[in-house]
Amino acid sequence: MDSIKPIDLIKRREFLRQGTLGIGSLALSHLMTREIQASGRHHRPRAKNVIFLHMVGGPSQMDTFDPKPALDKWDGRSLPNELTRGQKFAFITPQARVIKSPYAFKPRGASGIVMSELFPNLANIADDITVIRSMRTNEINHGSGELFFHTGHGRMGRPSFGAWTAYGLGTENRDLPAYIVLKDGPTAAGTSVWSNGFLSSRHQGVEFRKGRQPIHFLDSPEFTSMEERREVVDAIKRLNGKALERYRDPEIATRISQYELAFRMQTSVPDLVDIDREPEHILKMYGLRDGRGKESGSQFARNCLLARRLVEKGVRFVQIFAKGWDHHAEIYNALPKSARTVDRACAGLIQDLKQRGLLEETLVIWGGEFGRTPMVQEHNAGTGEKTAPGRDHHKECFSIWMAGGGIKRGFTYGSTDEFGFGVTENEVHVHDFHATCLHLLGIDHEQLTYRHQGRDYRLTDVHGHVVRDIIS
Repeated sequence: MDSIKPIDLIKRREFLRQGTLGIGSLALSHLMTREIQASGRHHRPRAKNVIFLHMVGGPSQMDTFDPKPALDKWDGRSLPNELTRGQKFAFITPQARVIKSPYAFKPRGASGIVMSELFPNLANIADDITVIRSMRTNEINHGSGELFFHTGHGRMGRPSFGAWTAYGLGTENRDLPAYIVLKDGPTAAGTSVWSNGFLSSRHQGVEFRKGRQPIHFLDSPEFTSMEERREVVDAIKRLNGKALERYRDPEIATRISQYELAFRMQTSVPDLVDIDREPEHILKMYGLRDGRGKESGSQFARNCLLARRLVEKGVRFVQIFAKGWDHHAEIYNALPKSARTVDRACAGLIQDLKQRGLLEETLVIWGGEFGRTPMVQEHNAGTGEKTAPGRDHHKECFSIWMAGGGIKRGFTYGSTDEFGFGVTENEVHVHDFHATCLHLLGIDHEQLTYRHQGRDYRLTDVHGHVVRDIIS
């Protein structure tokens, strides 16, 4: 008589764990394959890197790059009803009176790009940039406007432009993140504007703080050698490896790679952020030394110089945020100060990239989340008290400029009406802007997708077209 072999009983939890290992392995394999497929370009790129200079708050287009002499005639009067009817404003009414711009405009450089007197240094590199006067966005408030400008969506949860770029192209330097964020003040939407969203967290922006310690715990603890630090990282790696083998969670693999990157950054970052080692003439170029050789300049200027050093080392995407462009009141006092903070550093960045042969492969972008109204805001939105004149938010049109990375030189694109209220020719929606930037990086915006919650997502959602007229 055959003996009955005992059955090895296992607990329900263990059965489920073992039964799902195969599914987990397949899922992990699928995710990794998708990452590999996303990496690479769809056509020959014009740019390898991006430096995105975001003026937080939204610069006034009619005071900077889009002159409107008609405002002189309409100063103190309301705009025609047919223009403002049905339009949304953040803090003013459609009947708010027009205010003219007090700043002189004139053609700059051989190309004749017209810009205001607020940017005397930028005027010197006018022949290297393209000004787009016909930008348009969907959002009228700062938080949602920043999100839309960087993620293509006005709500939190989507990957940023920099994260999509890192996902699509990766980094050229294994010792540094693909996406680095520098700022001199807060953003309205917080860290969501450099978020990875639903992409792997390895693609989120890494914020560098100011100073010689841009990242917490960059130095080893006192009396701890690099060899001992290496042993700790290896031990954590083994533990995470066991967790990855058990749970098959791709974020554990990301954690392993990020620990390794953090260890390598202990040696790669300190020298990189020490910009005072730059030659004196370079520091002066960015406004970081005055005529007597003494230290001067703003944190924004230091960030611009650091951005050049980062792209020089192969960082794919550098995001710089500059505070102080939300001029609801006292615009005639505040705007010149904001312009002075960035003018010399922006010009120095373009000149420095150009002399090193980096401008041809680096796409530089300057702009804010929206523009400002031609009408005055003269009351505090919270208290209702009378204030010195300012301008309200405006989403229907605003100006940006771009340089390098396949962009035409000395070119002005798009037009707005006589008041600077709406686009009349060659509208460039934010989705079109994103599609064009990705195209310059060698990426087809319709093919750079990620499967999430049952559908394919992309930076441009279901919109966007490449603005080929601004490409050289």
